Amino acid sequence: MSTPKELLLLMLRRMWIIRHFENTVMKCHESGEIVGALHSYIGEEGVAVGACAALRDSDYIAGNHRSHGHPLAKGGNVNKAMAEIFGKQDGYCKGKGGSMHLADFSIGILGESGIVASSVPITVGAALAANIQGKDFVSLVFFGDGASNQGACHEAMNLAALWKLPVIFVCENNQYAVTTSYKDSVSVENISDRASAYNMPGLTVDGQDVIAMYEATNEAVIRARNGEGPTLIEGLTYRYSDHSLGLAAVRRVEYRTDEDIKKWRERDPIILLTKTLISQNIATKKECDEIEKEEEKNIETALDFARKSPYPKPEELYEDMWSTPIPLP
Repeated sequence: MSTPKELLLLMLRRMWIIRHFENTVMKCHESGEIVGALHSYIGEEGVAVGACAALRDSDYIAGNHRSHGHPLAKGGNVNKAMAEIFGKQDGYCKGKGGSMHLADFSIGILGESGIVASSVPITVGAALAANIQGKDFVSLVFFGDGASNQGACHEAMNLAALWKLPVIFVCENNQYAVTTSYKDSVSVENISDRASAYNMPGLTVDGQDVIAMYEATNEAVIRARNGEGPTLIEGLTYRYSDHSLGLAAVRRVEYRTDEDIKKWRERDPIILLTKTLISQNIATKKECDEIEKEEEKNIETALDFARKSPYPKPEELYEDMWSTPIPLP
């Protein structure tokens, strides 16, 4: 498959957006400017960006606790995302949701959740809505190798396959569920092997290769739109940081080696795509460098936006908690 230059550059841009966004958030967390739990997506950008590049704005996605990369990969607003993490009124959820609850229904971002695997059945529900309403959209869910062991994940896959729903299951296998290797908790060689139990296609993809992720997802999207049902895609990837910021201060033993981290860093998704663009004369080094600088500046603007945004007022605490009641007949 020949991927258009415009799409390749968009994927590079969105990976840089996530990288600079996460680096900025981590610095603010370390300084105490941001409080609470944060889960860095650095190192995994190729999975979400490649997958979302195959979607339309009208398609739905949902994510997990490692939640900043997913909405930004689908074109989410960096100002609103940063303000939400800062707990400010101009954030996606008016500062009340925080890091693990970034949602923008206008471009199909259903949101994320800190409850492991909880977004999987929600996304299947969105796919069911497409069938019931006769609408042409697909839904895609991101979940981790740890979530692949949860009952809700398997129940959702079974139902999606049974009803041939237009949903794509993307397992971000970053090798560890907190500190437990997936090799110690998964009974099959590849998580994608589990797809056979539900009579759906399953494939394992190099998650550091954003183009490979795009191509695999695009094929799954075509299947889904044609009424052929769901697909399970396992993206092999790696998080450079600990499971969550601050974990190093409380864990008692090391669970991975410096050599392992170095090996994965050498296959950084941004570096791999940049090398491909330059070596194949698709883009110049200057073009690639300009994209990085532009997005670094945009994230600086987002940080300034978040800092200047007001906090929610105390009297607004109970607003937006309940949906509008459905009137009884």
